[in-house]
Amino acid sequence: MSQSLHLTTRGSVLEIILDRPKANAIDAKTSHEMGEVFMRFRDDPSLRVAIITGAGGFAGLTELFDLNKPVIAAINGYAFGGGFELALAADMIICSDNASFALPEAQLGIVPDSGGVLRLPKRLPPAIVNEMLMTGRRMNAQEALRWGIANRVVSAAELMDSARELADQIANSAPLAVAALKEIYRATSELSIEEGYKLMRSGVLKYYPSVLHSEDALEGPLAFAEKRSPEWKGR
Repeated sequence: MSQSLHLTTRGSVLEIILDRPKANAIDAKTSHEMGEVFMRFRDDPSLRVAIITGAGGFAGLTELFDLNKPVIAAINGYAFGGGFELALAADMIICSDNASFALPEAQLGIVPDSGGVLRLPKRLPPAIVNEMLMTGRRMNAQEALRWGIANRVVSAAELMDSARELADQIANSAPLAVAALKEIYRATSELSIEEGYKLMRSGVLKYYPSVLHSEDALEGPLAFAEKRSPEWKGR
């Protein structure tokens, strides 16, 4: 692994830190390496949640559509351009109170085609999307929280502790159930509720039918009745 990426495993949580100069600008080599990291995370059954952090951005996630494990983006400082696009590709965002988000590509003669132009309209009202995309204006941490872009806003000193707390909460949930939730959300996000039900009952999904008849589905209620922590097996 390159010197730009620092990986730490804490139990079932993978922490990925991007360490590059100039606001953690991403080059093609780093983007490719980050993609490899996320694929290994996807395929490693011992890992359940990933935290990715860096002062200005990260890569390798925007087009990994079959990742059924949660990713938390911990944003400290600027998340502009690709950094914001990668944050939008994560499942949850924890940001410091000095964080700001922007997609300035139009002012540079290009467009945010690594997911920004596709994901932002699904998260914000059209008028706000148009302003951010067409003018490159910055959104601060409190506005991101207000619009539901960020899950939490904390001080810079509390950022990683807060991200780890959230990751541990997710890791306490059954991994197969979490995978099914991501799968169902992704498959039904553009459907009506009625159409979503039909798709879930169709049998075409991978994780949802599996979770219904899994050992974990028996373990959860049993552990609750016995007043103990469940022992998830992911099957």
